[in-house]
Amino acid sequence: MNDDFSRRGFLRAAALAAAPTLLPADPSVAAQELPDFPSDVALYRSAYRNWVGEITADGLWACAPDGPDQVVDVVNWAWRQGRRVRARGSSHGWSPLTITPGTASDAPVLLVDTASRLTGLSLESPTSVRAGTGVTLEALLTYLEEHGLGVTAAPAPGNLTLGGALAIDAHGSAVPARGEQRLPGHTYGSLSNLVLSLTAVVWDETAGAYVLRTYDRDEADCAALLTHLGRALVTEVVLRAGANSDLRCVSRTDIPAGELFAAPGAEGRTLASFLDRAGRVEAIWFAFTEFPWLKVWSVSPTRPLTSREVRTPYNYPFSDSVPTPVADLAGRMVSDGAWYLAPVLGNAQYDVAALGLVATLSADIWGPSKNTLLYLRPTTLRIATNGYAVLTGRDQVQRVVAEFTAFYRERLSAYAERGQFPVNGSVEIRVTGLDDPADAGVAGARTPLLSALAPRGDRPEWDTAVWLNILTLPGTPHAEAFLSQIERFLLRTFDGEYAMTRVEWSKGWAYTRDAPWSDGEVLGAVVPGAFGAKAWGEASAALDRLDPHGVFGNAFLDRLFR
Repeated sequence: MNDDFSRRGFLRAAALAAAPTLLPADPSVAAQELPDFPSDVALYRSAYRNWVGEITADGLWACAPDGPDQVVDVVNWAWRQGRRVRARGSSHGWSPLTITPGTASDAPVLLVDTASRLTGLSLESPTSVRAGTGVTLEALLTYLEEHGLGVTAAPAPGNLTLGGALAIDAHGSAVPARGEQRLPGHTYGSLSNLVLSLTAVVWDETAGAYVLRTYDRDEADCAALLTHLGRALVTEVVLRAGANSDLRCVSRTDIPAGELFAAPGAEGRTLASFLDRAGRVEAIWFAFTEFPWLKVWSVSPTRPLTSREVRTPYNYPFSDSVPTPVADLAGRMVSDGAWYLAPVLGNAQYDVAALGLVATLSADIWGPSKNTLLYLRPTTLRIATNGYAVLTGRDQVQRVVAEFTAFYRERLSAYAERGQFPVNGSVEIRVTGLDDPADAGVAGARTPLLSALAPRGDRPEWDTAVWLNILTLPGTPHAEAFLSQIERFLLRTFDGEYAMTRVEWSKGWAYTRDAPWSDGEVLGAVVPGAFGAKAWGEASAALDRLDPHGVFGNAFLDRLFR
């Protein structure tokens, strides 16, 4: 086999997907192409690669400001030069919120790298932290832990930058267990719901320039900036935090999908039953297998007798480093077009998880929250994913999961009978609360307007979101057609009667049969409608007013907010 498509080649290609090449700027070329660029700001040429390498751009101009003041200088330069500014953190995303497909190297775009220098961390008070938006979630959670603080839930990858996470309302998986009371400084919603104040680069009409301005959580414009989708540039935030908790995480691979995802009212080990007992669950169901990998977190102030104490995060090495059997199969599928191996790959992934949990003694782990919440490294298998949040009442979660998984299973089987295998990864299911602004502990705190977890005022009984993702290798034939059917099912089934579908901003959505982020009806009507005309209009108007020249944007965002 050609080494380019061997296991080594496959893994190397995956690693390069998010490792942009940085080339020092030629001073003479920079002076010609970027006249009068601020001389004290580091400038270079850079490639852009999103998480799976499906959106790429080569040779873009990029810079790394030393701090917020230099960010302002760069933004004002870009405005005067007719360029658009795109903030780049870890590029751990799928959707075209940063760079759009087909962006040419000579496009009037400037990348502003936040992760190298906008990384300050300091305690603002005993229960809040001031953080630069380039800091990673792992660094943030480590700092909080050192001061006895933590969060209820967080995304699994620790390499996400805080700014990127807030821009798309990043979340974990947590609702209150039966009888559990929310701790002060914590939220069951998104990380955006923890923001107390933020500092952004915005247009000042009096100054006739972009300036730094700080917005407190009770200000109207803050509501639009809390989840801005890349239509703004936030340099620093103050986040609320609460007392840290020790968490136990128990993994199981012995519960059949038919039992875990059973119709509501069924007896047995259902997802809802684990929610009642622990409140924190995640199900990973590999394609063409019957037994999901179920994680259940529970608050445990002392170490349970059977748990292994963990002092660092990333405790599933079999998942972080792609095992040989999985890499070989994925490599064959991508290079040889052997997509019929999807059932074999699904079962190989299940076997690796089931055996790996035993071999690494990680089926029952316990420690400070960070060490069980963060479990995904950049070395894991790079895979494409769609994403939706289904808002509903807590008592309807099992119904949502049962209806979704039944349709998914039926469609996957129907495709397979035709010799088509559109999914070769997994289904991932998480459950969170919504963004209750009262959790911030600020009088008059505003709800993040564009967070998928923003409550609907007309449906107060909806207090929960079920997050649904389907993962498959990039380039898998028939994937877009399959995911389009899934999306249409979600929109049709969870249409506002007892549940409602919103898109997960960072993932794939608005599918046609050929591509994501392309369905005009979803982009123009469904997405805004899911937030309500008033909320969508307020957010759009605020973002336009704070950036009237459209410096922070791209062609996709222009279409979304038109």
